[in-house]
Amino acid sequence: MLLLFGLKTALNNLPGRPATCQYCGRFVHHHLQERATKFTLFFIPILTTSRTYRISCSNCGQTSAINSRQKKAVAW
Repeated sequence: MLLLFGLKTALNNLPGRPATCQYCGRFVHHHLQERATKFTLFFIPILTTSRTYRISCSNCGQTSAINSRQKKAVAW
């Protein structure tokens, strides 16, 4: 019996919003990105094992990791 399993990472761009950057101090749009790692069985995603969020400034490009509570405050 052959059993194919593994992990797959998916990147999703979520809508961000304008805010003041903590690094450059400018009021610009911030991009929000979700990275989800999923357990796959026969190349079909079965369940999500981890989920992380990152926010990046469109002016200076600096990225920061945020948690799900902060993500709800940033997303529209």
